Amino acid sequence: MIEDMARVNGVRHSDNLRAWIIRLVLWIVIILTLAPLLYVVTASFSSSDALSSASLLPVRPTLDNYKAVISAGFLRWAWNSTLVAFVVSFIQVVITSTAAYAFSRMHFIGRRYGLMILLVLQMFPNSMSVAAIYAVLAKWGLLDRLWIYILLLVGGSAFNIWLMKGFFDTIPKELDEAALVDGASNVRIFLNIVLPLARPMLAVIFFLSVIGYYSEYILAGTVLQSPGNYTLGLGMYNLINTQFAQNWGLFSAASLMSAIPLAVAFTILNPLMARGLTAGATKG
Repeated sequence: MIEDMARVNGVRHSDNLRAWIIRLVLWIVIILTLAPLLYVVTASFSSSDALSSASLLPVRPTLDNYKAVISAGFLRWAWNSTLVAFVVSFIQVVITSTAAYAFSRMHFIGRRYGLMILLVLQMFPNSMSVAAIYAVLAKWGLLDRLWIYILLLVGGSAFNIWLMKGFFDTIPKELDEAALVDGASNVRIFLNIVLPLARPMLAVIFFLSVIGYYSEYILAGTVLQSPGNYTLGLGMYNLINTQFAQNWGLFSAASLMSAIPLAVAFTILNPLMARGLTAGATKG
């Protein structure tokens, strides 16, 4: 009896020690993650152009950096990036959901290896095609057009298609069969049965797409040239693209303000995304 109690106490002591070690590691990770952010916040409110200062808190906080960034065209850059990210993400969700439904429910030639081929093609970085894209757009006089930039980004993401197909596979096919017996077409089954059940995963794909396209830089730097069409990536790059890169205060202020649209989107989509990320984790 005494040995059993000692063994139980030893197990509890070991669990408590493990829990405290995990807490300590998590706090260290949190501190290391927040420390650079604190320096960015300090630089954004500092009157100097240095990214780091002697103190973690600005000695004489000022809003001059935020005013200068707004006057430099930040609101226009933010609007362009937000417009591009949300429009492209919405179109991508439409393309992704329809393609994934076809791969999940329909039978056609090339279905077995079609998605695998798309995934292999997706492995090649976009930077490999930048020169060709620039040559074609320059030849046809289509450079520096925001809608052309949007069309270049619209191409479906194979990874999102694969992710959505896996979610569609978890939806019972008996629902489709019952709807077919009632006379429903594939389009109606897709719109009225499958899509409502897939809203959590649609929210996940939409938000991940927004994050990716909101900060896209390579194609933007290739296609967009005038300040009025700049996205946040291009505009913020020009803030520090000087001989001695002395505008770190402005860059820090722009970095903090640029996170606002993503924070709003995350707040709105978070309830759906929480269900989408855990969907399929259990079965039955």
